[in-house]
Order: sequence, then structure tokens, then C-alpha cells
Amino acid sequence: MTKSRIQEMAKPYMEYDMIQSHTSLPDFPESRARLLLAFLNAKGIQEDNRNLFALVTSLVQIALDTHDQVPESNELKEQNEARSRQLKVLAGAYFSSRFYNLLSQAGQIDMIRQLSLSICEVNRMKMNLYLQMKHLKLTAEEYLRQSVNIKTQLFLSFSKMISEGHRKLWPEILTGFTKCEVLVKEILRAETPNHFRNSWGFWHMLQFGTKEERSYLLSEQAEAGPIRSMLDRNHIIDKLSIMLNEQLDYLKECIRRLEPSNLSEELTRLRETYYRYAGRPQLLEEI
Repeated sequence: MTKSRIQEMAKPYMEYDMIQSHTSLPDFPESRARLLLAFLNAKGIQEDNRNLFALVTSLVQIALDTHDQVPESNELKEQNEARSRQLKVLAGAYFSSRFYNLLSQAGQIDMIRQLSLSICEVNRMKMNLYLQMKHLKLTAEEYLRQSVNIKTQLFLSFSKMISEGHRKLWPEILTGFTKCEVLVKEILRAETPNHFRNSWGFWHMLQFGTKEERSYLLSEQAEAGPIRSMLDRNHIIDKLSIMLNEQLDYLKECIRRLEPSNLSEELTRLRETYYRYAGRPQLLEEI
């Protein structure tokens, strides 16, 4: 996916030598930022304001996602690991502070309040998900649903700014694209078994795998080789690819419900960025 102007605008706040040298940041919420821009543009929101809203919301999302990457334990023996952990904590706090700073400078006090409420709700939803994970009370379907809901919450803060004609479709389309984003991430996780714990495939195999597979997944000795064999045997990537294709077809129907416009054209282009993960040729479809 090519970088949008919002990602370019975010670079000065994110690209620091210390961070790039000693830790990594989560992926930029590119598709959600582009969606927000497209819908605000369709409403006729001033360009400076819509760019600002997409930028600060993306920075907050990066802040929350960065803190999710912080290891649970403080007992890191390697100096590099300890430094990475500290930088993730500091980077997340810094990105959050820029959200307040940028909106207050622009006089967008109501937006600060709305996004702050959404941040609280995201953290509540995450805690609920983590508790279910800890107690192994989670299905693959529920994991996917909650993951999508968590990732859409910040961007739903702008629902009242969406034009009345698009307001009913906004959460549906936002959820649809976010589900594609999550499914792509899960496909990539299934291709790298070292990042498999608590993925969609992990919960799917705990739910439907054999007794031996479930026991092995929960053991502390689980290694990449056997996990790869279980992934292949249970066709995890194929299942995720099927779900992604179904979601792309669903989004096509959602976009068709929009009047032909710059908005529908942008959503079609955004939808096509997921084709290569779904094993489909990338060609511009009729709207």
C-alpha cells in the first residue's frame, strides 16, 4: 500500500534515530486514515481540518498499538531488549501527547474530548479481550470480532461529522475495511509461527484442533517447526484467505450502494490494495 499524505505528515513525529535504531513501531493505520479522509472530504470538511483529524487519530492509534507491543514482564536480561521496552513506553506516551497538542493548537477542544472518551473505551475493550485470553475463554470468531471493534473505535469518533447520506454506511464500511486489515495481519502471522501465540489461528486450533494439538499449543515448549506443521494441516492460511475474499466481495456490494463519486472511486482503489493477500489479480473494477 502506497503511503498517503497523512503518513507523510506523521513522519516528523515518528521517525527518530533512537526509535529506529533500538525498537520497532506497529504498522501505520493507513487504510483507516484514508477512509476517514475520504468520508470527511465527501462531507466538504475543510482540507486542513480533515488532514488534522486523520493525523491525530492515526498518532493515537499508533500510541495504543505501540503500548500493546510492550512485553508484560520487566525481567529483561538483555540490554537491547530492555532499551526496546523503555522506548516503546516512551514513544507511545509521546504520540499520545502530540494528539492533545495538535488539536489544542487548532482550537479543536470538542474533538479532544471525543477522542479521549474513545481512548478510554478502547482500553476497556482491550482489558476485556486480555482477560478472556488469559482464561482461555475465547473463540476464533470472537477474537476476530473484538479485534476489529477495538481498531475501529477511535475512527468512529467522527461519525457525527460524516454527511447524513453516508452516515449509515460509514460504520459498516469502516468495519469492513478494518476486518480486511486484521485478516491480512493474521495471514502474515500464520506465515511466521514465532508470532503465532494469541493469533486467529491459535484460537481456531484451540477450538477445533485435536487434543494433542491443543495440549502442545498451551505448552511452554511449543516451537516454530511443529506449529508450522499444525498450521498447514489445519489449512489456517487458506481459511483466512477465504474470509478475506468474502470480505472483499461484501465491501464491493457496500461501495455499490454509494452514488458514483470521488468517494466510491477512492474506496474501490483502497479495496484493491488487499487483492494480493487474497490471491486475486489487481485490476480496477467497475463501480
